[in-house]
Amino acid sequence: MLFLFLTFASIALFSFIAVATWAGERRREREAYYRSETLKKITETQGGGGNSAMEFLHEEERLAARRKREGQKLGGLITMAVGLGMIVFLRAIPDPDAHFAYRAGLIPLFIGVALLVYAYFLAPQD
Repeated sequence: MLFLFLTFASIALFSFIAVATWAGERRREREAYYRSETLKKITETQGGGGNSAMEFLHEEERLAARRKREGQKLGGLITMAVGLGMIVFLRAIPDPDAHFAYRAGLIPLFIGVALLVYAYFLAPQD
């Protein structure tokens, strides 16, 4: 009975992954199509359309870089919070042999700090 359940669960999981991947690719294809149509209309309707189209592309790139930097900041904060939580909960273990287990929380804490340092100081700013 368990084998039958696991079989159907794995089929359902991989079917979902396939459909989700297909839908994501369709979305990206539509976005690329709409972007190219927008650029085409900008260049056709205005006399200086090439300049406007280039400004549009630069603005899109700037917004994408900003979203990426904000994602790195959020990722750094979340990773730091996980590290701090691990330190607190591992420090509370009453076992005397595990008195240094809380140091494992330093790994995600320092990874979060590194992400934040990169996002705030080393990432290219636009």
